[in-house]
Amino acid sequence: MNTLPASVVAKVSWRLLPFLLLMYIMAFLDRANVGFAKQTFQADTGISDAAFAFGAGVFFVGYALLEVPSNLIMHRVGARLWMCRIMVTWGLVSAAMMFAHDEMTFYVLRFLLGVAEAGFFPGVILYLTYWFPSAVRGKAMGFFYFGAPLAFIFGSPLSGLLLELDGVLGGRGWQWLFAVEGLLASAVGIWAYFYLDNRPADAKWLTAEERTQLQNVLDAEDRDKQRHGSLLKILCQPAVLYLCLIYLLIQASVYGVVFYLPSQVAGLLGTKVGLMVGIVSAIPWLCALLAAWKVPGIADRSGQRRSVAALTLVISGLGIAASVSVSSPVLGILALCFAASGFIAVQPVFWTFPGSFLAGSAAAGAIALINSFGALGGFIAPIIKNQAETLFQSPAAGLYVLSVTTLIAAALILGIRSPGSAQPHKQASFQHCFFQ
Repeated sequence: MNTLPASVVAKVSWRLLPFLLLMYIMAFLDRANVGFAKQTFQADTGISDAAFAFGAGVFFVGYALLEVPSNLIMHRVGARLWMCRIMVTWGLVSAAMMFAHDEMTFYVLRFLLGVAEAGFFPGVILYLTYWFPSAVRGKAMGFFYFGAPLAFIFGSPLSGLLLELDGVLGGRGWQWLFAVEGLLASAVGIWAYFYLDNRPADAKWLTAEERTQLQNVLDAEDRDKQRHGSLLKILCQPAVLYLCLIYLLIQASVYGVVFYLPSQVAGLLGTKVGLMVGIVSAIPWLCALLAAWKVPGIADRSGQRRSVAALTLVISGLGIAASVSVSSPVLGILALCFAASGFIAVQPVFWTFPGSFLAGSAAAGAIALINSFGALGGFIAPIIKNQAETLFQSPAAGLYVLSVTTLIAAALILGIRSPGSAQPHKQASFQHCFFQ
């Protein structure tokens, strides 16, 4: 069996992972900056809370519909060109949000933003399989997941500062926010075209020997993957749909909090959304960054991924509920720290579950399908939150509902077990191997 020298893994990691992380930071920032713009955007345009919730969520409809086609195109034309296309177009659409002065324009641009960004996350996961053998791919994915908290650690103060430009050159603060952050994403996309290489064979920054060593290991893994069952058969299995449901609930909690976090922090501080709110909003994401570093390692070392993931989600769900149950700003921010830490740190652990029983094209297809359901969670979360607040006539009701969905996801995770735990002397069914 071929073994890849650690020096080659380190070289590939230092070359690719920081840049992929930068791309993810821009992606998360441009899909979530609408939360920072919410107060002044609604005040200027007259868009209602219900319309804002629908517009915030409709992004995920276009995103979910086109994820799999986008990945197939990237596989055909190469990551260098396709990642450039994704980032440049989503950046331009995001910048065009500065012209969203009515509900319909807001809906259309948010939908187009999802269409433009579709395939980015599964595209990066696929790209990692081109460069990292399975033995080190988990660490690479864990590093990539730092992008979400880093987007808010650095992006929250930036977004708050851009809102302070209200009136500069006749523009509103929210217009500066969309224009600057959108154009930054397009600039990174152009950079990606010149920086990324499609495959190890194209990497001039590797020596000929290193390219051969890396490609030999990857080719050997590809030959093994071709022995697995058909993609259609795998996608029809209840276990995959079970994971789809769990990820939908996780992402509902993520975006139900993300889209409204700046407004919630502003309410706790008793001020409008601006630089100060941006700085304070970065605090929960600093905690999430630490949790994303520690929790997957604890899960790996203990071998109790299921229990660790469930406990992490329980902490997140209780944090979401507590953030609207306390009157103290300090305790409110502390609760948001637990909420953000939980739903960010659980995701790298969650993605080990499909990898425990899927490989090759089956894993790629299942990951795309699961991620598409997660996108639908992002679509329904703002709508559910707004409807709960309207039904119960309480601004806290929406977050209580999201807290419950997070706890349900935790309970469902406890229903997962490794196929390896099935009794060896029996020909166990796929579902029996996967469910407790």
